Amino acid sequence: MLRRVPEAHISADPALSMDIEISSLATAVPPYRYTQDEALALAGGMFPEYGHLKNVFANTGIENRYSCVPLDWFTEPHNWVDRNAAYEKGALELLERAARKAIEEAGTNPRDIGAIITVSTTGLSVPSLDAKLMHKLGLPSDTERLPIFGLGCAGGVTGMARAARMAASMNGRSVLMLCVELCGLNFRSADENKVNYISTALFGDGAAAMVVRHRTGRAIGHIEAVGEHNWPDTQDVMGWSIEEDGFGVVMSTQIPQFARDKLKQAAESFLAKSGLKLDDLDGVVAHPGGRKVLEAISDALSIDKSQLVHGWEVLRDYGNMSSPTVMFVLERTISDRPHGSYLMFAFGPGFTVSFALLDLSPA
Repeated sequence: MLRRVPEAHISADPALSMDIEISSLATAVPPYRYTQDEALALAGGMFPEYGHLKNVFANTGIENRYSCVPLDWFTEPHNWVDRNAAYEKGALELLERAARKAIEEAGTNPRDIGAIITVSTTGLSVPSLDAKLMHKLGLPSDTERLPIFGLGCAGGVTGMARAARMAASMNGRSVLMLCVELCGLNFRSADENKVNYISTALFGDGAAAMVVRHRTGRAIGHIEAVGEHNWPDTQDVMGWSIEEDGFGVVMSTQIPQFARDKLKQAAESFLAKSGLKLDDLDGVVAHPGGRKVLEAISDALSIDKSQLVHGWEVLRDYGNMSSPTVMFVLERTISDRPHGSYLMFAFGPGFTVSFALLDLSPA
């Protein structure tokens, strides 16, 4: 069981104590909402040969998802140009909305932001999304930019970690961390691979924005430590393949078992650097990659479903949105007015798990 962290345990190694606050967190979804039954009807019409797998949709725990394009968009053929144009338009709209809300809720002036980080793995943009956003948001011209590609579902936690490290050197200026994924745009009707069919039962679109800075007394949480664990010889577990008409899904069926077998040791190793054990935690903020992944996390960390309730809720309401998903879970966790230390984590290509140790005690 997870329990309250004794105050004396907060950091065994001063070098790992970051003393960075989460000033605000905002999320956004695109305008087109569709049910899991509608997704099943679409996929079933395109791939009747997989009709025997239709129970996959019912067994995900997902009820609704959101898309930056209407469902009939997926019934037409699209090349790289089409997909990326839709990605850039949809991503910029979502990020601007989430970023403005996060800046406002942080009570900061856009001119006081010293860096902007943009995490995304479902499309490409050069100049990067942050370059196209920063002046619209009123950020100063000397704002440092860090676009991050390739982290997949782990991107939200890793992006937050990079933001925390940058904030530590910003001399009081804030860091704006953005993540956006438009997963649905990479559904390819020409791909008859079973993994492509199954992915249509899981993924949705969404975005999140976070402002972090040195402690000022106005915070919704604090980042105490960050870290990652990468397993060798696992590059084929998760990722993209590059196809003629877009990205192809790479997603091993062994991911849940891998999480069940490997997560605990990696988490214990990360926590030990801060002088903590799993039993010292008050809770976890886990990326809900899917029903089987959440069940594997419960098994690996010996926690019951109630301690992952917000992960299950986000999965139900939005599906797996890749990197922003764990931010939706964190948002719901914070709304409960929690108290104590929480382990936040997400798996991603590599195969990697990204960690953050959070203090969610009231400011």
